[in-house]
Amino acid sequence: MSVVFDGSPLKAMQSSHTHTPQTALSAQELSQEIKSFISGADTVQGRKLSVREHARCAVRLLRLVPACRGAVLEHLRGVYDEHVSTFLHNLETEGDASSGVSANLEDIIQEVHAVLSEFIRLNPRAWAPLVSAWAVDLLGQLSSKHAGRRVAPHSSSLNELLQLWMSCAATRSLMEAYSQCLAAMLAWCPDACVDALLDTSVQHSPHFDWVVAHIGSAFPGTIISRVLACGLKDFCSHGAKDQGPVIMGVDKGNRVPKIGSVVGILGHLAGHHSDSIRKELLRMFQESLTPSSPLSPTSSSTSWESSPQLRRAAVPFLLQLAAMSPNLFGAVSAELVELLRPPVLLQLQALLQGLPREELDNMLGLAVHLISQSPSGGARVLRFLADTATPASVIISGPTPSPHEGVREGCDRLLQMLLLHLHKLVFNRSDGVEGNPHHSASSQPQRIIPFLEELQSHVGDLCAETLRLERKRHLWLHQLLCLLSVYGGPSVATEALCQLLTQARNPEELALAWQLHTVLSSCMAGLIPAAVARCVAQIHTHTLGPRQLRQLLLNLAAAIQSQDEEKRGALGAQSSMSMQVGSAVSGHLHDFCPLLLHGDPAVSHAAVRLMSCSPLPRTSSPAHLLLLSRAAVTHFFLVLRRRGEGGKVGRDGGQAGEAVNCSVLLLSRFAAYSPLTLKAVLQQLVEGALHKGNTDLFGGQIADMSGAPLPSPSVSPDLGASLLDINCRFGTTVNFSGSVWSVFHAGVIGKGLKVRTSTQLPDPSGVIQNIQTLLTVIVQCCSSSGLNGSRPPSDPDETPPINAEAAKVVAVTLVENVCPDVANGELSWPPEEHARTTVERDIHIRRCFEAHPVLFPLLQVVAAGRPALCYCSAVLRGLLATLLAHWEASREALSTDSPWHLQASCLLVSCMGEGQLLPPVLANVHEAFPHLTPFEVRLLLLAVWEYVRGNGPMPQKFVFSSEKGLFCRDFSRDGDVARYVAPIHSVLHKNIDRLGHLCWRFQL
Repeated sequence: MSVVFDGSPLKAMQSSHTHTPQTALSAQELSQEIKSFISGADTVQGRKLSVREHARCAVRLLRLVPACRGAVLEHLRGVYDEHVSTFLHNLETEGDASSGVSANLEDIIQEVHAVLSEFIRLNPRAWAPLVSAWAVDLLGQLSSKHAGRRVAPHSSSLNELLQLWMSCAATRSLMEAYSQCLAAMLAWCPDACVDALLDTSVQHSPHFDWVVAHIGSAFPGTIISRVLACGLKDFCSHGAKDQGPVIMGVDKGNRVPKIGSVVGILGHLAGHHSDSIRKELLRMFQESLTPSSPLSPTSSSTSWESSPQLRRAAVPFLLQLAAMSPNLFGAVSAELVELLRPPVLLQLQALLQGLPREELDNMLGLAVHLISQSPSGGARVLRFLADTATPASVIISGPTPSPHEGVREGCDRLLQMLLLHLHKLVFNRSDGVEGNPHHSASSQPQRIIPFLEELQSHVGDLCAETLRLERKRHLWLHQLLCLLSVYGGPSVATEALCQLLTQARNPEELALAWQLHTVLSSCMAGLIPAAVARCVAQIHTHTLGPRQLRQLLLNLAAAIQSQDEEKRGALGAQSSMSMQVGSAVSGHLHDFCPLLLHGDPAVSHAAVRLMSCSPLPRTSSPAHLLLLSRAAVTHFFLVLRRRGEGGKVGRDGGQAGEAVNCSVLLLSRFAAYSPLTLKAVLQQLVEGALHKGNTDLFGGQIADMSGAPLPSPSVSPDLGASLLDINCRFGTTVNFSGSVWSVFHAGVIGKGLKVRTSTQLPDPSGVIQNIQTLLTVIVQCCSSSGLNGSRPPSDPDETPPINAEAAKVVAVTLVENVCPDVANGELSWPPEEHARTTVERDIHIRRCFEAHPVLFPLLQVVAAGRPALCYCSAVLRGLLATLLAHWEASREALSTDSPWHLQASCLLVSCMGEGQLLPPVLANVHEAFPHLTPFEVRLLLLAVWEYVRGNGPMPQKFVFSSEKGLFCRDFSRDGDVARYVAPIHSVLHKNIDRLGHLCWRFQL
């Protein structure tokens, strides 16, 4: 060791006096101290100095001769090490660190700390850099040397480790000295302290982390900013060729030594100073884009403009930090995306234009890795990339390229690289499992992709963005949706397919759902049934609004209706997606049928469209079948009313008309499904047509208990008074007309005069249209060739014959509703005199026919399904009896003076002739009725009565004709018909001038 004095020992002593307030020794004493410190022996007593005495000698020399600080500080390393070793040994053996040599050296440690603290306070520029480097290096050596001691906690227990070292006087003294130096150097040279801290952290990490944690907690703002600045300078000094990405935890510390330490320091500070770290990282990014911005708030003389390499390296440096610490990336990712507005993007583009191609590729690869491994904020990043990379509209873009085109192309490339990277991660995450026959698929957990994990909760939003069909955007998002479905498995794939089916609004958007299914069907089975089941679950839980529900039903219907096109294509019927959708929907028809009665007409219309085109299930419970038929019939009458209301108020009735057609198709398909559904549909159609709530649709009126027609409640205004209450109050007194007890009900007190309501007559054209629609659906239900048992007609345009069994169902239902007290066995006709005993019942039947004009068309349908009209014998008999009574009592000159009775007589005879209850010669008598008098009409009707009484309407008289496909009656077996025709010929002869053209119709 060499100690150089500037002049004599006295001058050195005088020079040192300026640094310390201590009284200088004599030249002889100072020379003796130096000699003792160098030799380590006492020349007077001839004995060797102890560690404590030698250390005190060094302290006195440091105080008196500051020029010896290098040698003294180097010697003090051993003193501090001795103290730490003894301190830890005492803890391990006795559990007490306050005894032994450690206690004897503690005053030396305190004395050294006092001297150094005084020097730093008096002359910080000379002493602070030296002491800070010595203290932090000694802390690193001590931490690494004693890291394996038994009392030293594991490095992961940072709090326990910090508590241990701060309880030791030596390490606590070094920490306080370094803190004092750092505080003194903040104003003029903080880089030296931070550089020493980073260098030591690189050498002695992770044993040195407790020092970093303590210093960072004491100076968070300074440490964070200076650590980042020093790390950036070190990162930039290694050159662009060494700035490759850090992926999957590969440490780059050999090439960029300080960046690992920077990550460690910031990681320790993130627990309590995450907000400061986030602000500092964002500040560094923003200032790197502006050339005039300073490098750090404490170093205003150094600017980005003077160091263009630092500006270009800032973004790669921040990406490197984020790659090595997901916590840092998560802290800034959200605000960074919000910060990337068009002006900032243009600045970033200008900054990165000068980078070589290789460095740009490394940056993009690193950015892709960061996005894919981001545990949060992935949806926000994806939206930013998609918005920025989407090409501008052709209308907006001009002939000259936009300055944003470079930014768009960069985001486009980044998004494509991200999709490619995710594709590799998704399809390679099971490597080593599938190829090993000794491991099952569940024996090794698959790799988690944080970006896709977060997107699983945004499937609905991703589908909505995909369906916007914006140029390239929907292609990227659809590809990402496929990858997300493969990654998430059947549950996510089902959710995605269900969302597309719900949100698609046109065939182009719906095609995206089938494209997704085409991609996923190769690796997943049963997606369409699962998606339909999920849609049904949404219906049950009422999570869809009316508009979404309507769109879902229409999309399912459109998918099923495309089945014919796919059959003509390359795919077979079994593998057709439309077939799969139809099969899945058919299994849930009972879940869709309540939607037929939905309050929103658009939803019910969509439901009937879906159910009318979907195949019926192969097997279904009777309860479900009855539920389906009842809902379908109720919907039929609802759409009839909506069609009529749409025509009355002038609204577009096209949708209602289409709903009626779909409802007719649905009912005919239900009727053809099984005998049970056929009977249920026909019964409910007849009962619904005669129900008081639907009678106005077919031109009828509600009849009271006596059979008299009453105004329909649907067209009667609400008077605010109860008819029952009024009758109770004003009907309890006998009305003696013309006496004082007469009561005239003129009104209700407080309500004014009684309002006379006139029954609103139905629209004739609408009534005719509704009756035709009702007959159409009944005829289609009764004409199913599958239930008819006969061959279908050879001519496609020819109407198939009505099934006799179906017509019988209509007949029985009609009789039960018109005259419930009639027994089914009353088929034979009694003599005419017998009608006197059934007058009340016959009048009731006639009034029902007056109130329900639809009854005669229904009788015509029954008559066409021979011999079903036989089961209406009681109704026909009662109606004919009342008509005979009317014509007998009539005193009118002509039959046309009683229009309803004339029409009823003609229709009754026509139906009986069509049903072959009458021979042709009698079946034609109704043609002469309009030209006859009431008495002559009665004569002809009486002939009809006598014939039917003599030849009862028994179904046994009908024989099935395989050629015609109908039941026919051979009237030659019923005997001579001439005696029944005699009255007809008599009337013809009497009115030959008017009926001569009809004579040929009554020839035997």
